[in-house]
Parts: sequence; structure tokens; C-alpha cells
Amino acid sequence: MTRSVAVVGAGIAGPAAVLALAKAGLRVHWIAPRPDPDHDPIGETLAPAANPILFRLGLSDMIERSSHRRSHTTLSAWGSPQLIDRNAILHLEGPGLVLDRRRFEADLRSAAAAVSNPVSDARLADARADGGVWHLTTEAGETFTADALVDASGRNAVVARHHAERRRTDRLAAAHAFLTQHDNTVEPTPAVLIEAVADGWWYAALRPDGTLSVAYFCDPDLMAETPSRDIAVWKHLISGTRYIGRWIDDAGFAVDAPPRMSSAGTTWMTPPAGRVGGAPWMAVGDSAAAFDPLSSHGMTTALWAAEQSGTVIPAALECGNRDEALGAYAGSVLDGVQRFLEQRRQMYAMERRFAESGFWRRRHTAQAEHSVTA
Repeated sequence: MTRSVAVVGAGIAGPAAVLALAKAGLRVHWIAPRPDPDHDPIGETLAPAANPILFRLGLSDMIERSSHRRSHTTLSAWGSPQLIDRNAILHLEGPGLVLDRRRFEADLRSAAAAVSNPVSDARLADARADGGVWHLTTEAGETFTADALVDASGRNAVVARHHAERRRTDRLAAAHAFLTQHDNTVEPTPAVLIEAVADGWWYAALRPDGTLSVAYFCDPDLMAETPSRDIAVWKHLISGTRYIGRWIDDAGFAVDAPPRMSSAGTTWMTPPAGRVGGAPWMAVGDSAAAFDPLSSHGMTTALWAAEQSGTVIPAALECGNRDEALGAYAGSVLDGVQRFLEQRRQMYAMERRFAESGFWRRRHTAQAEHSVTA
């Protein structure tokens, strides 16, 4: 009899896990609410390391879509007031991509829907396990049983949060907006730009559709006023940049609405995999570990973890109550978190111009590396 697995969540990790699990020969129940047609997902920079993962998942053709832009150049003003050009053509995996994120997620969802049975677009209402079986109920009243479960529900971690402890190192928040040009006579520079400022840092990227993705990262308690509530505050923050503001002005982008706010801190689950009532589960993507966006590896890590589900879950099902595969995956995730924390420490340590400000002082002290319970 074919064993079954439930995948909870959409985004990038969810459909990628569906594909990996179906490729492993499992019957996949996919519970994934349909995206809001008015929601424009943020995060468009896909690192070169994602290319071989997409190839192994049978998705390499998605890299060639004309709606995505190859990203050879990242400009950064970090640790110095001067812009430094980091050329991605030097990466052995090939160039990264600036994604048409909405199209990318739609293509992933379409590919996953073709191999999952059944697919539910309702939200998960309840998930319980006993006797080695997961029992799931959606808000639409649908019920499923599965031999294993993969939580790909993002930072909400709708299943994992009940069976693991969430840890975090900071409460970084992002104010983000997509700007359109009001002066189309100027050809915007196709680049990604990162700029450190006294109270945080900025990211901007020209998206394939010609809009500019702009995000400001800061600790919420250090914001005197919330930019999402007042466009004047948002414009004032932009005016405090040296390069981001110039790019917006010179290319004629309009700042005509306040940004949205979202969590961007580094969090992870301990453990990110295990058993409940004898039934295996694992968290992938942001459900397992969500990293400070400075790493630029959030989507790549989500794809890696999703791909791992295709080997971890079958092994966990074959081994009865032995948890070597689940334990090895959990160890890999937690080792990755520790490597990232060290990398993050080194990256923030490079910026010493604002060492006396609250934001940078927190990241330059040892205390910033000590996790706290969420």
C-alpha cells in the first residue's frame, strides 16, 4: 500500500515539498490556501545556490522564464560610504535571479497541484496524531488522514509550534513597498542595492516588471513612529539614505503610499522534526528556520529543506519508530542555524560607522547571539 503524507502550506516550501515527496513515490495530500490575488509576495532575490535544487526537482525550466531577470550585480554600501559592486557572474552555480515572485509561486503551485491528490485550498483547522497516523481537518470541514506531515506554513508554523519550541535572536521588522515609475522616460538600473544606515539597513531591487522593491529593516522598538501609518514618516526615512533615495528620485519612482510591515527576525524551531503519537513530522522553510534577510538565502534554504522531505519522510516511515532520518535532518537544520548566526555576526561586524546606535550596538555585542524563547 502506498504511504501518504500531508503537506500544509503554500509559498515556496509547500509546493516544492509536494514535488519532492511525490517523486519519492508517496501519495501527497496538499492543504494550501489559495493566495490572495491582490497580495504581492515580497522577497525576489533567488541566490545562485538554488539553481541545482530547482534542477533536481525538475523545475530548471522555471529559471529560463522571460519573466525573471538574471541578477549579475549587487551594489552595497556596507562598512563604507562607497558603493561596492559584487558581480554574481563569479558564482559556480550560475547567476542568481530577481524573480517575478508572483509568477514563480504560481508555477510552483501548478506543478505541485499536478502530482498531489487531493488538493485542498482551505486552511488547516486541526491536526492531531495517534496510533502512527495524522488526522487533519480543514476550515471547510474536509478531513484527511496521513502517515506523515510536513509543515510548510511559514513563520506561523501552524503544526510545528505545538510540538517544538520557537527560538529567536532578534525582533527585526521590515517596512516594504513596491514603487512604480511616474516618469517612464528614464531606464532604471537593473540592480540590487543594499545600504546600511544609522538605525538599520535598506534593500532595493528592480523587479522584472519594472517596479522597484524597497525594504527598510529595523527593530520595532527603535522606530519613533511606524512608517506604515504615515507616508510622511516613510518618505522621511527614505530621505535619510544616500543611495536608495537617489535611485528612487533619479529613476522617477513614486512614493505614494505607506509601506507594509512584516516580521523579518531570525527564528527557528527546536526540534524542527520528530514524532507525535508515533507519526513523523518535519518543518520546512520558514516553519523550520527563518533567517534575517541579509543572508539572501531564505528561498534557497526553503527549497533545500523541501527537497530533503523527499528522503527524510520515506526513511522515517520505513524505519518504524526509529528516528535516524528525522534526527539527522533536525541536526542539519540546527547546524545551519548556528552557521548562519556566525555568518550574521561577521556581516554585521563589518559595519562600524554606526557602532554607537542602538540597532548596531545590539548586533555587535555577544548578547545579540543568545537566543531567547519567542
